[in-house]
Amino acid sequence: MRAGSPRLLREINDRAAIDALLRDGPLTRSELEYAIGLSKPATAQLLARLEEEGVVVREGLRGGGRGPRAQLWAVNGSIANIAAVDLTPRGLDVVIADVSGATLAEYLHPQSARGTADEVVGGFRQAVVTACEMAGRTVEDLTHVIVGAPGAVNPRTGHLWLAPHMPAWEGFDMPGRLTDEIGVPVSIENDVNLVALEEMSAGIAVETRNFVMVWLDQGIGGAIVMDRKLVRGATGGAGEIDWMYVPDRAAADTGIPPTGTRFGDLVSSPSVVKLAKAHGIAARNGWTAVTRAVQLMASGQQQGEPFLTDLARRVATGVAGLVSVMDPELVLLCGKTGLAGGETLCRLISTELRSMVVPRTPVAFSALGVNAVRAGALHSALAVVREQVFGLTGHITEPSRRQVVSPADA
Repeated sequence: MRAGSPRLLREINDRAAIDALLRDGPLTRSELEYAIGLSKPATAQLLARLEEEGVVVREGLRGGGRGPRAQLWAVNGSIANIAAVDLTPRGLDVVIADVSGATLAEYLHPQSARGTADEVVGGFRQAVVTACEMAGRTVEDLTHVIVGAPGAVNPRTGHLWLAPHMPAWEGFDMPGRLTDEIGVPVSIENDVNLVALEEMSAGIAVETRNFVMVWLDQGIGGAIVMDRKLVRGATGGAGEIDWMYVPDRAAADTGIPPTGTRFGDLVSSPSVVKLAKAHGIAARNGWTAVTRAVQLMASGQQQGEPFLTDLARRVATGVAGLVSVMDPELVLLCGKTGLAGGETLCRLISTELRSMVVPRTPVAFSALGVNAVRAGALHSALAVVREQVFGLTGHITEPSRRQVVSPADA
């Protein structure tokens, strides 16, 4: 055996133990022994060494059954801390967690996306500082921050674009400026990309290698995953399907010419409300209109089906090009409007797609709940920090920072 091999094997075993404790812990010694395949003495020595180094801690006792209760072991979460932020036109939703994944604090900071760059950047710092204080931490205790933002961040300049509803955040190196502001590395990722990452971690795309995600909400967005890697594009704009110009195949007249308009203008919440009104369904927003239509269909009334069929035609027209080129395993709907449509809207979109393209791609709706963007940012930040601290290769790699374009492995 070559010199240095025992040390290498020890490092490999340490990483395997830490990975098992992060994934399934807290664990007893015997449970960890089974998980990583070491002998009883080797596992005991490993735990003793990691405890001395402050990497693992004792976490109570396993109760139940006959005989003595067994000591539980867990990763020492205080080794590192992260922040995940969902940035919207209305404000910042911040969560602070330790490296074990335990949530330490959540904070919602109202803030307009208009005004000056100094105002929004200052508000960002205030939000992170307040969340850290709630968690009993300081900003200096953070190892990394990941922000989910609407639009795209150009990896060469750090500038946010394709986000006209976020004017105060445009025109400057966003990750660089935020990093300088709080003194902690900050990465920016498109919000829908983070939802796609979360779907691969904890949603219905856990075993899916290629899929298209369509975000139907107040605004419209998308994400493309190929071979379990996010496709970001040369300027960060891959998946920004709301800017595609497509024809309007809806039967109802809502003032949009059949030659079409932007996809985002066809299926955004205000446009869905207009389409619903043309079919005799009144609603304040797109998801309420879709919910009412689904309820009408479920009760045997036919009023909801023509509206949902028209909406499905619009969605399918925007997605057809991606499906034809990619031939993905799945089209996944998310966002409030997409989730409101559920299986009914998925079925209608699938029917429309089959009349337009060759691939018979199934359409499904996201299994994720609220805060999907923030959850995706949290998992991504944990993967980054766990690789930095423990050498673990996570299922999600770091979103691009300025002048760095590296696809996210899932």
